[in-house]
Amino acid sequence: MRIPTATYRIQFHSEFNFVQAKEIINYLADLSISDLYASPIFKARQGSTHGYDVVDPTILNPELGTEEDFEKLSEEIKKYQLGWLQDIVPNHMAYDSHNLWLMDVLENGKDSEFFDFFDINWNQPYEEMQGRVLAPLLGDFYGNCLERGELKLNYDATGLSISYYGLRLPVRIESYLTFIIRNLGKLARKIGRQHPDFIKFLGILYLLKNIPEETKGKERYDQLNFVKSLLWETYTQNPEVEEFIQNNLQEFNGEVDNSESFNLLDNLLSEQFYRLSFWKVGAEEINYRRFFTVNELISVKVEEAKVFQTTHELIERFVKEKKFTGVRIDHIDGLYDPSEYLIRLREKLGNVYITVEKILELTEDLPQHWQIEGTSGYEFLNYVNGIFCCPENEKEFTKIYTRFTDLTDAYQDLVYEKKGLILERNLAGDLENLAQILKRIAAQTRAGSDFTLYGLKQALFELLALFPVYRTYIDADGIGEIDEKYVNETIKAAKKKAPLLVNEFNFIHKVLLLEYEDFRSQTQREEWLHFVMRSQQLTGPLMAKGVEDTLLYVYNRLLSLNEVGGNPSHFGISLDLFHQFNHNKVNNWLHGMNATATHDTKRGEDVRARINVLSEIPQEWEQQVNQWREMNRVHQQNGIPDANDEYFFYQTLLGAFPFEESDLADFPDRIKDYILKAVREAKVHTAWLRPDEEYEAAFFSFIDKVLDPKESNFWQQFRPFQKQIAEYGIYNSLSQVLIKNTAPGVPDLYQGAELWELSLVDPDNRRPVDYQKRREFLQEIKEKSEQNIEQLLKELIETKENGKIKLFLTHQLLKARKEYLEIFQNGNYQPIEITGKYQNHIIAFARNYGDQTLVAIAPRFLTTIIKPGQLPLGVDVWEDTSLILPNKTWHNLINNQTITGENLVVGEILQNFSVGLLVG
Repeated sequence: MRIPTATYRIQFHSEFNFVQAKEIINYLADLSISDLYASPIFKARQGSTHGYDVVDPTILNPELGTEEDFEKLSEEIKKYQLGWLQDIVPNHMAYDSHNLWLMDVLENGKDSEFFDFFDINWNQPYEEMQGRVLAPLLGDFYGNCLERGELKLNYDATGLSISYYGLRLPVRIESYLTFIIRNLGKLARKIGRQHPDFIKFLGILYLLKNIPEETKGKERYDQLNFVKSLLWETYTQNPEVEEFIQNNLQEFNGEVDNSESFNLLDNLLSEQFYRLSFWKVGAEEINYRRFFTVNELISVKVEEAKVFQTTHELIERFVKEKKFTGVRIDHIDGLYDPSEYLIRLREKLGNVYITVEKILELTEDLPQHWQIEGTSGYEFLNYVNGIFCCPENEKEFTKIYTRFTDLTDAYQDLVYEKKGLILERNLAGDLENLAQILKRIAAQTRAGSDFTLYGLKQALFELLALFPVYRTYIDADGIGEIDEKYVNETIKAAKKKAPLLVNEFNFIHKVLLLEYEDFRSQTQREEWLHFVMRSQQLTGPLMAKGVEDTLLYVYNRLLSLNEVGGNPSHFGISLDLFHQFNHNKVNNWLHGMNATATHDTKRGEDVRARINVLSEIPQEWEQQVNQWREMNRVHQQNGIPDANDEYFFYQTLLGAFPFEESDLADFPDRIKDYILKAVREAKVHTAWLRPDEEYEAAFFSFIDKVLDPKESNFWQQFRPFQKQIAEYGIYNSLSQVLIKNTAPGVPDLYQGAELWELSLVDPDNRRPVDYQKRREFLQEIKEKSEQNIEQLLKELIETKENGKIKLFLTHQLLKARKEYLEIFQNGNYQPIEITGKYQNHIIAFARNYGDQTLVAIAPRFLTTIIKPGQLPLGVDVWEDTSLILPNKTWHNLINNQTITGENLVVGEILQNFSVGLLVG
């Protein structure tokens, strides 16, 4: 297996395609990156900026270039001996007109050859939805869209279709009868009943009426294509027929301000295998599984063997051709049976590097039997971030937050509340579907016959809202010890929360643990297992939407902790816990990824590094934020923003404020875009489902005035404090870079983050990257390193705001990873004992393999050690702080200095650079 030395994540889209990626491969090689890590590159929805909305996984995305462009990029990667780690999307596809498999299902229903490809519940209890799938893709109520003439019946060579702006859905063949017989007498009178084209029409009608139900597969498709081609031929060759069809189209499409004129189209739409509706309907009446709560992403039944084979065909081909050397699985928790999927994937792809996108709670681990190398690194991100948050100040920070906002709710109570909110508003339809399955199971015996749908739904609500992790992995092989523990704990908590539902909880408990009675039939046992596996598919989206996309925009005590996979109730992480995490990684997931910024993160890695500084200085932070509040009160309208949103706003400003003056021009607009997303995700004053334009407009006005030096004196108070935080944040960032590249795992660098990464959540973190600037910086660094590294280090520190210092450190560490590859890919992990005055301010660990040892040294919590403007360098700063190491000659790979002895003084190691990497 080819294990990456270091990966570099690229976000492909039409503005950064295969040709442009080829141009930076030599730069990545110079940087000592080993593997390109690519966002999805298969055909996606038109204009996609991320690639996760796939419409055809069997071909490359034409918006990224031609097959020739892809081949040239692949050749360039091989030329520089890089690998290619590919992000793949097995869980879902776009609900889009260009998704031809889905369009075939919408046209042919159960007769479609792709009928089993999508996760659709065709047997809804509501009569109007029997045999139909919801299409919640309209921007307004269905009736309004219809009577405004926004829904149109069209005809072309492909047949009849319904269009709604850019959306185009097919019309089932049976509905052609409804359309053709309309005004057919007029056509007969005009061209005569004996006219060959009218006889063709009668033939078409006969064929439409007499397609045998038993006709399936290719034979049925042939018949349908014959009917369509015959109709199109008549339409294109006879002007009277063309006029007849165009007149019918006009009549079906109605007249605005005449509601009765839309009855024909309304009736035709009621015959389709889909039901068009307002997008908000999807929250409550959904009958297909989505990606989280995104109506436009419909889930794929990859557990079906033919679906797996078809959707992974091109991936397998590129692996065999050695174009892909590894894959990253998007949203593994969305799959019906992740374990089975990973077994199939390993069989199909062979011995390639495989990681999964998986959110883990602080002490949670991956299933040990998964044949993968680890995760894509969110848990590492939160561990490494946590050791830069000062836990001693948690109580004080909580008091500051409470005093500023008057909010006193405990974090765990908020988790329950926000997950409950999502279940009520966004996932109500998914909860209903799950309850329907449970009701069927309950009705199978006398013991469960009196359980009502309402009671079962309430019990499920409590269990789902209280579930402590993203998901369990119970399957046909049974239930593991850890999963059983999660189920038992949740049932116990639910009984305490809702004691009146104890009988329902006892029943559900048995079902979740698959404790079948002997008399259960095989069919009933399968339905129990299906319920369990379905429920497991819902806990992940609920956690994501309730916590990551709601609570993390509400609980704003310290925003650096509000990250994907994070838990901000943990105010910092102890070094002991961090070391335990790394020991576990060595023992179990040595080649999992180490990320500090990804396409999903809510703020850039250096934004978090800055905000963490606040955890060290609670009193100064409270003084500043209260001054800003008083100063800016004049800019508020009707108390907007509220105190919690204002607290969020000031932390965001401190974290994301640019170093470069040239980046200030678009900063207010970037902040407003981010704030809009944040307040809607918070769902307190406004939301995506119910926008409050008054609140949003008043908040925007507040931001404009606060960020305008002509309108406000805020800058005079803000800038000195911001510069102070940014300076300390730089040292946090450099320490973070060192740890990411030396701790167990494969370091992953997000595009552009080799310089300061001060972006916010997507799409802000997908802005163009200036690679020419980075290329020039790297060339300069390499040349000066060879000439006079001490002088270079001095220059880098003096100009640290431009980011060269981070690029230099990244390059030095990546070079070291290549040179000492055996240590990093196979070495163990050992914390280093530290003595002296500032022992709690140093993170140090060793990586050993054979007779070689590397030691990483990184400082933290510098606000109590150095004053603003002072450098964290030298013995005068670190005094007697020392590392207990064997008596050897040590070489510092960062600054090329040599140190001899044992009990090495930190100040000597960090003589002219803030971090060190020693090789003995």
